[in-house]
Amino acid sequence: MLRTLIKNAIIVTMDPQRRILKNTDLLIDGSTISAVGSNLKESADKVVDGTGRMVLPGFICGHTHLYGIMLRGAPLDIKPTTDFLQILDRIWWKVDSAFVNEDAYASALASCYEFIRSGTTCFADTYSGPGSIEGVLDAIAKGVTEVGMRGILAFEATERNSKSEGARGLKENVRFIKKLQQEPNDLLTGMYSLHASFTLSDELIQKTREQADKLPSPLTIHTSEGLIDVYHNIERYDKRTVERLFDLGVLGSDVVLAHCVHVNHDELQLIKGSGATVAHNPMSNMNNAVGVTPVKEMYELGIPVCLGNDGFIFDAIENIRTAYLIHKVHHLDTRVTTPQQIIEMATINGAQVYGLGEKIGSIETGKQADLVMLHPNPKVTPILPEGVYGYIVYGCTAHDVEQVFVNGKQVVENHKVVSVKANVVEKALERVVPKLWEKLGITTE
Repeated sequence: MLRTLIKNAIIVTMDPQRRILKNTDLLIDGSTISAVGSNLKESADKVVDGTGRMVLPGFICGHTHLYGIMLRGAPLDIKPTTDFLQILDRIWWKVDSAFVNEDAYASALASCYEFIRSGTTCFADTYSGPGSIEGVLDAIAKGVTEVGMRGILAFEATERNSKSEGARGLKENVRFIKKLQQEPNDLLTGMYSLHASFTLSDELIQKTREQADKLPSPLTIHTSEGLIDVYHNIERYDKRTVERLFDLGVLGSDVVLAHCVHVNHDELQLIKGSGATVAHNPMSNMNNAVGVTPVKEMYELGIPVCLGNDGFIFDAIENIRTAYLIHKVHHLDTRVTTPQQIIEMATINGAQVYGLGEKIGSIETGKQADLVMLHPNPKVTPILPEGVYGYIVYGCTAHDVEQVFVNGKQVVENHKVVSVKANVVEKALERVVPKLWEKLGITTE
């Protein structure tokens, strides 16, 4: 097994004590962190200089849609949207209906390439594509493993077109979870995904809950992202979104609720009592103009919150900075969030909400070596242990990501992705994007 020794770094552990260790060495033995301490004397196949660098657990994106990258810069000829449902109907539901498995593979390859360049080592993805259900998670998994990332993958079951479509989506998740049980992969986890309750029957929600109980894996559902979700449930069921989900018995400690923008205090109490958690997607929520998730109230109640990008911007540090700032301006209060809280969202919280807290999310002996090394250049001010979180949030960019390790394997070396070549990603996209955009009425010539 390859042994890599990082020397003399500032180690931002994100362990239970949130220790920050100055002038510290870290030994990677195969896929595992085998030692953390001063002046380690262990032999190593490779030595990496950590002087003037910060080493953190790899960033974790708690909610994404890898396929979203395929619409970047697409000049869609549509009537301008005025609300969230129009965004879904005029843009995303047309896009995902055009997808085939080859598109899903290429989007995974491209998104993962961008993810690791900014230090993201793990993500939770929900794919939506009614024309590409059966076997699509295998296509996505291929792209993820070629880049060398850690992925939690699911198909987003929905009944927006038909009940049979929802049943097929659930079946694809079950198939993939069982496949990973039979053919374990260190980098891949399966999960269950439901779109949003305004496209779901009680029957599908409950069947998914029953399946997750029989074949345990995390379960994620879009929750009150836009007001349409709230209005739909009040009109049809005389309940708000979380109330309906609670009454259906779907909530639990294995459930990650994506967005939760339009939830009130009573709903937050239900989330807290059930043990469910939340994936916060500030940049996407801003882009879709849906509102601001009440993260301050969630923290006060002790609801675990992780950080996602919702398939919008794949730069982890940009998402971190936005999450830090948005709640300050929303509350007109500079004290609302701290740099440490946001780094927690992007590391240990992301691991814990998906049941991976014993494996990744912090730098501790015995955990998997998912690491990001930041090297600010030029280093404008001294990096002190007391100011590390603020240094990252205020001053770092993706350009400062110097080294990235996933499961002990180096995937970024000296600022360059080494696990897959850029031209491989570009060629995969060149094969599929023109055809996909043509389906959407876009000419690429």
